[in-house]
Amino acid sequence: MECLLFVAPEPVTVSNLAASLDVSVELVEAALGQLAVRLSQGGLRLQRSQSRVQLVTAPEAAAAVERFLGLNPTTRLSPAALETLAIIAYRQPITRAQIDELRGVNSDGVLRTLLHWGLVEQGERLEQAGRPFQYGTTPDFLRYFGLQSLSELPPLTEDGAEATPLQPSGQLNI
Repeated sequence: MECLLFVAPEPVTVSNLAASLDVSVELVEAALGQLAVRLSQGGLRLQRSQSRVQLVTAPEAAAAVERFLGLNPTTRLSPAALETLAIIAYRQPITRAQIDELRGVNSDGVLRTLLHWGLVEQGERLEQAGRPFQYGTTPDFLRYFGLQSLSELPPLTEDGAEATPLQPSGQLNI
């Protein structure tokens, strides 16, 4: 399973891994849990986004990996982009109108930027007036913040602020 994850060019589904290995999804889930624990001690991590999994570099190795590969320093997100991204991460799936209401300003431009960078994606349309899209985060969002899954997001305080702010890991070249 580790070899399949290593050669996969993008996140793969647990069911695809199970089919490729000719084993049950339950067995793959158990093996993924063991692999995640083993990898947490080294330079790789197992990243999960819904039913998709992928091997990624550890967030603390981002600067060294960038230097080794000769990559340009990553682009920083603006405060407006971070605010919009946090709203989407914690409230997903969420519509643009709901984002605008929470921010108190129009989010079209910021949302277009986040979509372009691959940090958020359009989901299904709601069956209501205007048929708005719902938005959610992507595996690149997890990679950018050095998270293995959405369950690792810092908890919110009672006033809705993050107890511990998210810090980009620098793993996304924009």
